[in-house]
Amino acid sequence: MTERLLCWKCGADLSRVFLPLGRRDACPSCRAELHVCRLCRWFDPRAPQQCREPTADDVRVKDRANFCGFFVPRLGISALRAADGKQNHRAALDALFGEDPEVR
Repeated sequence: MTERLLCWKCGADLSRVFLPLGRRDACPSCRAELHVCRLCRWFDPRAPQQCREPTADDVRVKDRANFCGFFVPRLGISALRAADGKQNHRAALDALFGEDPEVR
């Protein structure tokens, strides 16, 4: 199975978008900017400044277009799916500890 480029926001297939991604490129489905940290292969929410590239400048807003020269689009799982995974983990913890999600 070939990994595809997916929108970080809506998960849409971006195979029809020309590479390399320019700073002004947007998702054809949801119009989200694409040259963003959230779509970069170096993005890691657990890393310092949320970036695994040690020499990259700090970009404060991770879901807005930027000028980072280290940007490389991440193939495969979209950030949207990663967020879904967090919700699934939260639901599993709630079930384990008996917390009712409707109470929140």
